[in-house]
Amino acid sequence: MARSTRLDPDALAATLLRQHNVLTRDQAEAAGVTKAALRHRLRPQGPWQVLLPGVYLALTGAASIDQRDMAALLYAGPQSIITAQSALRRHGLAASRTDAVDILAPVSVQRRGCGFVRIQRTSRLPERACSDGDIRFTTVDRAVADAARMMSSAREVTALLAAAVQRRRCSIQALAEELAAGPACGSALLRHALTEVSSGIRSIAEADFRRLIQRAQLPMPMFNARLYDGPTLLAVVDAWWPEAGVVAEVDSREWHLAPEDWEHTMRRHAQLSARGLVVLHFSPRQLKNEPDRVVATVRATLAAAAAARRRPVSVQAFPASA
Repeated sequence: MARSTRLDPDALAATLLRQHNVLTRDQAEAAGVTKAALRHRLRPQGPWQVLLPGVYLALTGAASIDQRDMAALLYAGPQSIITAQSALRRHGLAASRTDAVDILAPVSVQRRGCGFVRIQRTSRLPERACSDGDIRFTTVDRAVADAARMMSSAREVTALLAAAVQRRRCSIQALAEELAAGPACGSALLRHALTEVSSGIRSIAEADFRRLIQRAQLPMPMFNARLYDGPTLLAVVDAWWPEAGVVAEVDSREWHLAPEDWEHTMRRHAQLSARGLVVLHFSPRQLKNEPDRVVATVRATLAAAAAARRRPVSVQAFPASA
C-alpha cells in the first residue's frame, strides 16, 4: 500500500475495522498518519498504545484475545499462522491458560518472539488453514500436535488428545499423520497419548484407569466398547473384559449431581446386570486415593467371574410329592 502525506480516514477506518483495531506502522503511514501524528496518538494517556514493536492498538485498555492474535500475526508477517493453545481456543476446545500466542512462520522470517508472541520458524507450514476474518489459525490436528510438543504433563497431553477425538474435532489418523510428519524432538508425550487414545481412551479418568490396570499387570480390557444385544445397542462402556463379562465405569463426581443423571446410570447398570454382566463403578477420586483397593476389586471380580464360568451348574427336579 503506497504511503500518503494526507490522512485518509476512510482507509484508516477500514483497516481498523478489518483488523480488530490493530494495525502496523506501515499501515498507519499508508493511510496518511504521519510520524508526528503517530507519536501524538501513542503519547502517554493518548488514544493508541503499542502492543508489539511496530504494531499498535487504536484503543486504550487491555487488548482482547482477538486483538492479541491479530497483533501477533501482523508482527510475524503475512505468511504466519496461529497454532497450539491459541488456535485450540479459536476452535472452541479447552486450552491451558497461557499469555503467549504461538505463531508458525516460514524459516525465512528473521523476527524473534517478543512480548506475548512466541515464533516457531518451520519449513512445514500447514497446507490447510482456518480463518476468522483476517485471523489465520491451524486446523485442530496441527494445533493439538504443536500444543502437545510444548507440554510437560503426560496427563494433560492425553486429556487434550482425548477431548479433540471425543468431540470429533479431529481423527486419530490425522493426529498420527501429524506425529509422523512433525519433529521427533518433544514428541514422546504426544506419541504416548496417541497410543492411549488409539486404544479407546476418551477421558483423562479412563487414561488413569488404564495405567492402573497396566501397572497391576491385570488383563487389559477394551475401552469405550459398544455392547449390543442382537441389533440393539445396550451401552458404550468405559472398560469391558469380554471373557469375564465384566464392565467397569469411571464415573465423574459431576455425573451424579442431577437426579436424572443418577437414574440414567442406574438404568444402564440394570440393563447390563440383567444380561448377566458384572458392573463395577469407580470415581476419579478412588483411582487417585485408593488405587490398591481399585486393583484388588477388579482382580477379585475377574477371578470370581472366571471361576463362575468354569463351575458346572446342574438342575435337580424334585418329586412332586416332596
